[in-house]
Amino acid sequence: MTNDGQVGDAARGADAPGTDAPGTDATPGDSATGHTAARQAGLACAGLGIATLVVVAVTTPWRALPPSAPHVAPDPARDFSAAQIAHAAAFDAATGAPGYLSLGLSLLFAGLLVLTPLGGRLLGRLRGPWWLRVVLGVLLLTAIVEAVRWPLGMWFETELRAYGLSTQDWASWTGDRLKSIGVNAAVLSLTMVVLVWLARRVRRWWIPAAVGAFALTVALSFVYPVVVEPLFNDFRPMPQGPLRTSLLRMAERDGVPVEDVLVADASRRTTALNAYVSGFGATRRIVVYDTLLRAPGPQVELVVAHELGHAKNGDVLSGTLVGGLGAAAGTVLLYLAFQLVRRRTGVASVADPKAVGALLGLMSLATVLSGPAQNVVGRHVEARADVHALDLTRDPATFVAMQKRLALTNISDLSPDAVEYVLYASHPSTPERIALARAWARLNGVPTP
Repeated sequence: MTNDGQVGDAARGADAPGTDAPGTDATPGDSATGHTAARQAGLACAGLGIATLVVVAVTTPWRALPPSAPHVAPDPARDFSAAQIAHAAAFDAATGAPGYLSLGLSLLFAGLLVLTPLGGRLLGRLRGPWWLRVVLGVLLLTAIVEAVRWPLGMWFETELRAYGLSTQDWASWTGDRLKSIGVNAAVLSLTMVVLVWLARRVRRWWIPAAVGAFALTVALSFVYPVVVEPLFNDFRPMPQGPLRTSLLRMAERDGVPVEDVLVADASRRTTALNAYVSGFGATRRIVVYDTLLRAPGPQVELVVAHELGHAKNGDVLSGTLVGGLGAAAGTVLLYLAFQLVRRRTGVASVADPKAVGALLGLMSLATVLSGPAQNVVGRHVEARADVHALDLTRDPATFVAMQKRLALTNISDLSPDAVEYVLYASHPSTPERIALARAWARLNGVPTP
């Protein structure tokens, strides 16, 4: 391994089959330059991490209701029968098994890539220009992990069908899964090619890479609604009629500029009810599942009022900013973490295409580890959107009725255990949302449902 950082040395022989360009990483422990680079990267990572935490602290609504609001304890038995609670628990157990196994296999594979030479040995067999080996490496490792997880995905889908949540046939399910894998592989391939290219050209590659990670996160927020979402659903404007008129008037009354209200053909794959807001600026739109249109008009309005809350409070924009800063910090942390595991992986430098295995493993581990923190923020953001819907409609009775409909139709877990709540709950549980509505009603002098 060389630390001279010369571009020419990194480029010579880079495209020879089976050869690896000398690394340009400044590695801690090799020299004073390595120590300096690590120290600089550590300071940059700390700075970006602090900036991310500050933005999270400022933009996250840690209290959905004021301190003067009465406390109402969540109680699933108050709104759901014992049979309904048991049905939700049975569904959670049936789908939890393949879910946990899939997570465990992903972590195991990531650990092997990070702590053993497995990734380097697999990717060392690839031939061709360095950039082609990077892309092939991403595709190979993606294919391996997805092949292992595929039977678990089929198991999960079988349970969804058994409980009446899935309306897909196997051809449709396979097509959706392959499209999702393809999108992820394309983004990862682009990311890895850029990382390796920077490492072959720039000593402190983590600086431009962090800037690029931030820019990519922002760009995807614009691109995803108009490029990726249409791959999975067809969207049409909500038909003219009383409901559309009511929703647009509500948005106008709320002072939220909405480009459109779209209906997604979700019924071709699920019976679940949902709506969401995506994009911002010229791409911001509210999307309603066509399955939701079967609910009474006032309940649909409440769901859309919730989504208007996300738009009014700039949740997509703040989420994009936090995601961008987190991606930048994560990129610098990726540089530092690679220095700790490179000897175990048998790959000396990120400039080596064989480093793709370790990089993907580290990114996979970071995604899992950061999930609980993202869920904490997400639950508070969703609670604020619930309060916004209540403020806008002043109809807690319909809010509670809608939450019951959502929980029963989607078979939501009414009593999630602590582990599932931490790992997977991006929204408050249904009993928590109903308790919030009752606390809001008491606070505002409205009849408590």
